[in-house]
Amino acid sequence: MDSQDNTFEQETMSQSQDMAQTPSDIAPETIAETPSTKEDTAEAVPNAEAEINLQPETDGLTSADAATSVAGNDHKNYKTKLEVLERIKEMAQGEEVPSKEEVDYLKTMFYKFHNAEREAQLKKFIEEGGNPEDYRYSPDEQEEVFKREMGVIKERRGQLFQEQEALKEKNLQRKLEIIERIKAMTTSPEEVNKSYPEFKNLQQEWKELKLVPAEKANELWRNYQLYVEQFYDLFKLNIEAREYDFKKNQDIKIRLCETAERLADEEDVISAFHQLQDLHQEYRETGPVAKELREEIWNRFKAASTIINKRHQQYFENLRAKENENLDRKTALCEKVEAIAAAEYPSAAEWDTHSKEIIDIQSEWKTIGFAPQKMNVKIFERFRAACDLFFGKKAEYFKELKQRYNENAEKKRALIEKAKEMMDSTDWKATSEKFVALQKEWKTIGVVPKKAGDQLWAEFLEACNKFFEARNKANSDTRHEERSNLNAKQAIIARLEALAVEGGDNVQEQVKELSEQFNAIGHVPFKEKDKIYQAYRTILDKLYQEFHISTQRKRLDNFKSNIKDLAKKGEDMLDNERSRLLRRYDALKQEVQTYENNLGFLNASSKKGNSLIDEMNRKVEKLKDDLKLVRDKIKAIDAENRTREE
Repeated sequence: MDSQDNTFEQETMSQSQDMAQTPSDIAPETIAETPSTKEDTAEAVPNAEAEINLQPETDGLTSADAATSVAGNDHKNYKTKLEVLERIKEMAQGEEVPSKEEVDYLKTMFYKFHNAEREAQLKKFIEEGGNPEDYRYSPDEQEEVFKREMGVIKERRGQLFQEQEALKEKNLQRKLEIIERIKAMTTSPEEVNKSYPEFKNLQQEWKELKLVPAEKANELWRNYQLYVEQFYDLFKLNIEAREYDFKKNQDIKIRLCETAERLADEEDVISAFHQLQDLHQEYRETGPVAKELREEIWNRFKAASTIINKRHQQYFENLRAKENENLDRKTALCEKVEAIAAAEYPSAAEWDTHSKEIIDIQSEWKTIGFAPQKMNVKIFERFRAACDLFFGKKAEYFKELKQRYNENAEKKRALIEKAKEMMDSTDWKATSEKFVALQKEWKTIGVVPKKAGDQLWAEFLEACNKFFEARNKANSDTRHEERSNLNAKQAIIARLEALAVEGGDNVQEQVKELSEQFNAIGHVPFKEKDKIYQAYRTILDKLYQEFHISTQRKRLDNFKSNIKDLAKKGEDMLDNERSRLLRRYDALKQEVQTYENNLGFLNASSKKGNSLIDEMNRKVEKLKDDLKLVRDKIKAIDAENRTREE
């Protein structure tokens, strides 16, 4: 809003008070009436100060807060930008003259919805994987219509401003004429009774003439008041008419005092303040009361006014304190986002976790009100810059990650092509070695997205299985060897059974040695496999139970027993199992490190602390046992692979 509009609004609020201001500045004012020094004069308001701000103290508020503060709760609660635009069109195309408060309020609400839409569009763009720096806002047709209609309103208000200026000048001339006429009446004491009706008409006309130029208002009022008092005080007015006027004015001013006192209970401080200004205007326009009551009534009215003024001042002090609190909260959020944005994150999961954290912080930001006007834009720009930095770095990370995924996928596709070229080969030994080499190379290649990785692995595994199944089928004529293996394993089972009966000091070592011999023996006939393994496990279970051989050893021995079955299905099955065990080994190792790190932070000074440390130590020992078992299983697979290669 330009200076012309500001002047227009200020004068429509203050000048309509019929020149109520003192010669001081327009901001918080002292409104006073000056009593006459003569004993028999009509009433004037006693010298006293009552601070009545003609404009709300909006310094330090945002435009939205200012509009809301000035208008109180009188404005409609608009829910959409279209509703605001329809109201603007209605004002621009209708005959009404919109107030500055409502125009400012509509402008604030429109851009509140407008900015919220833009933020939603940007958020959606970012969530869909877009780079915030690449985002461009599309033109808004509603905004163009809004600006055009606001231009119409501004032009109309400018025209009204000119009309009001002309009206002020006209009213000024007429009031000067009224003053001159009243002045002339005071020079004819003998005609005062006859002039009284005309004098009352002139007073009524004076009240009806509202706006005058601000720079003339106080002087005009003082001259008018001077000659009105002279009319009453210098000439003996008809006592009955005078007493009647005094009584009528007394009733009006007492009513104004009571109304001002009730405003102390008004919940809306801003509304109470503006109502008080209206009461002061009416008080000034009301004629005098009996001289002995003037000071008493004015002091009562001034006391009620002081209460409203203090509440109004306290309201804006609280508002400024709340804004400073909001600034502190927003500064803390900026520092939090800046710390997140400054860090580096090695995995996609960590980037996603901190993205959610940033989004939660942004949601919290929206719940905080405005900061002081001088800092509101700056703190938001700081917050937005930190968010942009984080999401920019995230976009760059995922761009590089996608490139690595593509490179890894291409490497795995190359291995698949090689596997498909060899899967029909009958050179069993040489081709087996090549397939083993391919499988090892496959494991060295980095990860790819899970969906693509599963598909590539399925293709690679299909080619490997086709070759190894053909090789196993070609080597099926091994029954004689399997029968010999069966006899050897039966002999070991017999020795284990004898050991269970005889016992001894080194039972555990003997069991371990016999188990290793059993596992080192090759395949047995398929029909006898389950039976011989069942007999082997049964005697082992008995030995474990009777001689307290560790459970870990039992699990390892059982695992070694199953290795032969896995190997028979193909080397790829052993490799798959080995890969699984390696992943399990890494996970257990990481878990042990985590517990050991946590132990370093615990305080063992309390009984509860000691108990927790003991519990964690037991968990660490258990994890280390599991870690050793997994390591032994991997060694067993490696031993089986070496045996098969030999």
